[in-house]
Order: sequence, then C-alpha cells, then structure tokens
Amino acid sequence: MSTDKEELDLDDDFTASEDSPAADVPVETAKTNLSKRRTIDNLLEERRLQKQLADYDFDL
Repeated sequence: MSTDKEELDLDDDFTASEDSPAADVPVETAKTNLSKRRTIDNLLEERRLQKQLADYDFDL
C-alpha cells in the first residue's frame, strides 16, 4: 500500500452528452407513476381477495 499522497485530477466540467443512453430515457410524470401504482395495487388486492375466496370454507 502506498503512503504517497497523489493529486487526483477531477473532471469538474462533466456534462451528459446527447448520445448517452440516459438522454434517451423520457422523464415519466407523477401522474403516470401514480396510475401505474394504482394498477399494481388493484391487481394485488384482486389476487388477495381471490386467495381468500379460494381458502373460504363453504361447508359451514
């Protein structure tokens, strides 16, 4: 292990280029994210209710 302190050159003027993959990703709006979350919540709720219905003892 070296005990010498070396100067590190930092690239302070970094900017994302137009051809980078991150530039191609569209920014999703909060409304779209909320809509997706509600869809997932509804599917999970439906699955939970179907499991409860399948486990229900109809021979009371």
